[in-house]
Amino acid sequence: MTAAFVPLIYVLAFIAVVVLVQTLAGVVLESGDKTRRVNRRLTMLDAGMDHEQVHAALVRRSAAPQLASRRLAALYERAEAYCRQAGLTVTPARLAAIAGGAAAAIWLAGLVLVSVNGGDLLLNGAVSLVGACALSLLGVFLWVRRARNARLKKFEEQLPLALDIMTRAIRAGHPVLASVQLAADELGDPIGSEFGLIVDETNYGAEFKAALTSFARRTGSGDAHFMAVAINIQAETGGNLAEILEGLTRVMRGRGTLAKRVKALASEGKASAYLLSALPVGLVAFQAVFNPKFYTDKFSDPIFWPTVACVGGLYLLGWAMIQRIINFKY
Repeated sequence: MTAAFVPLIYVLAFIAVVVLVQTLAGVVLESGDKTRRVNRRLTMLDAGMDHEQVHAALVRRSAAPQLASRRLAALYERAEAYCRQAGLTVTPARLAAIAGGAAAAIWLAGLVLVSVNGGDLLLNGAVSLVGACALSLLGVFLWVRRARNARLKKFEEQLPLALDIMTRAIRAGHPVLASVQLAADELGDPIGSEFGLIVDETNYGAEFKAALTSFARRTGSGDAHFMAVAINIQAETGGNLAEILEGLTRVMRGRGTLAKRVKALASEGKASAYLLSALPVGLVAFQAVFNPKFYTDKFSDPIFWPTVACVGGLYLLGWAMIQRIINFKY
């Protein structure tokens, strides 16, 4: 009797798996479609947050820690702006905490091998700690840099579309701020949320010129600076704003085409440059974490530290030369 139900159980299990996969696929596709249709700012507004809360969450001007040195405070502000341009919700202090946790985990893994290999545990452990910190900081920096570059690339691809919407709205008789609001409602992240923040700042009492300047600084895009300067100059001197934005759109699309050509021609050189820049640091740090005895056994050699200083200087010189070669201005 039990054997008779085995095929039925298999059939029901197959149907259940098909339904589960279909449901998960529908949820994933619906979520992706919603992400394409709306931006983060509109999603937060639909969730019940008011405009002030949305502005505070997206601009993320958190209170910086009290630092005694002005240089450290300025460096913290630059790091915070870099994180905002990457679209991250974490602060530099939290990123440092994440890097510290990753360094601790790597260091503990390295200590296991250090204790197995023998030698001076204190000295080897210190060298392993330095290597773990270098690996974690390098990983966090590359992750944030990649996120910023991806967001900036998408932003500069969306900006001509946003200017097209603004141009059509202005020609239809809408004021400038209403055209910005229309572009913010029609486009997704990151341009939709950034344009929405321009409208929010203006509604809170800031001048439209100041809101555009804040928008350009917040995004870190050269095209955003062009847009802010063009609109601000038109507001002071007059002229046909629709024609100005149309010409600016053509310039942006031309620069985008040129940038893609330059990237295609220089992609091999840039890949080699990034590999040559990151590989030595990564290998030295990896060796220091998991085999610090390779370095500590040579600390007593009188030629070791001069060699380290010479190699470090040559590395920095080579890195500077490579950056000059691969960074094209157009």
